[in-house]
Amino acid sequence: MRHTILLTLCLGSAVALSACGRSDSAEVDRAIKNVNVIDETNLNDIMLTVGDPNEAVDYFRRTSMENPDRIDLQRGLAMSLVRAKRNAEAVTTWTKVAAHPQATDEDRVDLADAHIRNGTWDKAQEVLNRVPPTFESYKRYRLEAMIADSNKQWSKADSFYETAVGLTTKPSGVMNNWGFSKLSRGDFSEAERLFTQAITYDPELFTAKNNLVLARGAQRKYDLPVVPMTQVEQALLMHTMALTAIKQGDVAIGKGLLQQAIDTHPQHFEAAVRSLRALEANVQN
Repeated sequence: MRHTILLTLCLGSAVALSACGRSDSAEVDRAIKNVNVIDETNLNDIMLTVGDPNEAVDYFRRTSMENPDRIDLQRGLAMSLVRAKRNAEAVTTWTKVAAHPQATDEDRVDLADAHIRNGTWDKAQEVLNRVPPTFESYKRYRLEAMIADSNKQWSKADSFYETAVGLTTKPSGVMNNWGFSKLSRGDFSEAERLFTQAITYDPELFTAKNNLVLARGAQRKYDLPVVPMTQVEQALLMHTMALTAIKQGDVAIGKGLLQQAIDTHPQHFEAAVRSLRALEANVQN
């Protein structure tokens, strides 16, 4: 009898240990899976920001092929293609994302952005027209403004630019675009104001500084604006101002600015030197 009880206890212990083993194994598998998800999320974030764009493309393409139903991986591939400036491929991938059952209006806006980068502006407008007006975002209105600009619908563009500015805490880029729109229309004073505001929000935005010089030069204001600039930037802006002056027939002022640009630049300023030589040769002839 004692043997029977002992055997029963042993069998019971074995079953319990076996159950514990299975339970522990399941817990371990679950923990490993959770760790893998965390690691993958971190890796995805790294690939979308600091990773080499083409390496990110390879990573997301491989991973999305292994998990074809996951829209987040398809988005990662599309974003990486945009970063790598592989615009035609980006359009194809964003089109696939936008057709996914889990696609959002933001995905469709990103598809429109890819079309603009690819130069297919009509397609971009078609995509945005399918986004409901209730979906409001900075990117959506910035793209709407750019498309209106391309169609020379100026009042529409101004309205969209103004809305976009109000939807972001970093409006320097859209203000620069808006200023360039004003510049192309010949509204130089308003362009100057917008470029100055863009630099206020981002003092390192050299494109806005260069555009500001173009707007001032178009008004025959040939002194550099009072904005933050490095010595190299100062030389580059003087060069831009010089070319603007020469284009408007103020050759003597342009020549002086070219010489100042050469003297200001901490290294040899080849572009300014070539411009000055070409100007002098043209004057002599």
